[in-house]
Amino acid sequence: MTKLKNSCFSLSNGALVSIEDIYSAEKRLRYVLKKTEMIESPVFSNECGNRVFIKPENLQVTGAFKIRGAFNKISKLTDMEKQRGVIASSAGNHAQGVGYASQLLGVKATVVMPATTPIIKVEATKSFGVQVVLHGDNYDEAYKKARELEATNNYVFIHPFDDLDVMLGQGTLALEIIRELEDVDAILVPIGGGGLSSGVAFAAKMLKPDIKIIGVEPEGACCIKKSLDNNRITELENVDTFADGAAVKVPGSLTFELIREFVDEVVSVSDFEILEAILLLMEKHKLVAEGAGALSLAGLKKLPAENKKVVCLVSGGNIDISTISAIINKALMSRGRLFCFTVDLPDKPGELLHVAKILADLNANVIKLDHNQSKVMDSLKQVQLEVTVETNGHTHVQEIEAAFQQQGIEIRKVY
Repeated sequence: MTKLKNSCFSLSNGALVSIEDIYSAEKRLRYVLKKTEMIESPVFSNECGNRVFIKPENLQVTGAFKIRGAFNKISKLTDMEKQRGVIASSAGNHAQGVGYASQLLGVKATVVMPATTPIIKVEATKSFGVQVVLHGDNYDEAYKKARELEATNNYVFIHPFDDLDVMLGQGTLALEIIRELEDVDAILVPIGGGGLSSGVAFAAKMLKPDIKIIGVEPEGACCIKKSLDNNRITELENVDTFADGAAVKVPGSLTFELIREFVDEVVSVSDFEILEAILLLMEKHKLVAEGAGALSLAGLKKLPAENKKVVCLVSGGNIDISTISAIINKALMSRGRLFCFTVDLPDKPGELLHVAKILADLNANVIKLDHNQSKVMDSLKQVQLEVTVETNGHTHVQEIEAAFQQQGIEIRKVY
């Protein structure tokens, strides 16, 4: 990897950020991080027509990339600042990063998390000896509460994204990616408040100016995309996304400045596209990602098929086990892997067998069957059958629908 000298950028607040700052952050993190080597993915490559590599930060210490920025920031505090204690607001991953870093550095930490935060993230944060305060329905409400506690208790606030030292810590990911894959053409980065994307974009562009950096946001929380469209920081009226780690209403001023300068494009993806990416990652690579963590993989379909070397940064895997089953089912439905339909049949022997034969001939596996006479109200001679089958995708579903139509049987799709 070529190391450029004197590569820097001047921020509007007068701060000068240099590639040397990224290397310094990497040195601080050397004994803290787990090595997350990239994984080439034939599956995602086939999905998008590019050569895809996964950077699995879901395997990182604390299950997400956030330890990078949190440790870099807290390790640079003065002894007096460390004695005051730190406070942060977080939807989960930054909380664990602050908790783990504080534990290693012997600093008292308090974290304010939304009351809606998955229990796995709350308990994991508490395990580092952190005092957790649950407040509000989203990150922004938790942030306001944390700022109140900061003023009351004279804590040092550790911002989850809009802090230069935090961003520099996150930027160390770019060093690792380019060191491992020097001829990488593009990096896809999840975006919430912009700390990860700004740090990675700055470092990557300093080392490799022709690389393309693409940020990926959820459609229900696209504060960066809207701000870029308006050419100014814009606060969303509300956020609504399954990707709770990226549910941010307003980007940071520093992150927005760096993103506007160094990120080439920002795309948005639907919750269903995120769910599909989680399913594929789990099914084909045996890796678990949370909603925000899978944003980059969901964004692959937004790229033109050019056989380029593309790295997808899977930023975190802290997902509540109790929600995984629901996620899998929704993703299977979205990809046409589960097909549920109803059909009204004559209430006489042999009709159920007829339906079963059509499905068996098409290799559709029945996983649920509901035979209910009371649902057909206008006839005592008919019964409604609800069938759920496993399929191979949307084409298979169309074949099933066509087969019933050929037999003169009308079916109604439920999902």
